[in-house]
Amino acid sequence: MLVLPRDLTRSQANACLQMLVQGLPAVSANPVVVDAGALERFDSSALAVLLELRRETLVHGKSLVIRALPNGLRDLATVYGIAELLPGA
Repeated sequence: MLVLPRDLTRSQANACLQMLVQGLPAVSANPVVVDAGALERFDSSALAVLLELRRETLVHGKSLVIRALPNGLRDLATVYGIAELLPGA
């Protein structure tokens, strides 16, 4: 399982994505589960990170499931029309 940090805004996005992508090969489960339960402060950059991580999981022949996505981020994904790309567990 991969875990999102407490804060995921534009200033943390690149480092967070790099950390998640580096951890991806160590995850043997399919689907890959991302725990967003700790996420408290975020902006649309969090969605960009999750979409890029989804792309990376597909490259590895796996799918992505997000657990405990905050309602505010789910609402933002809905507004952007991408909520169906970020399935919940």
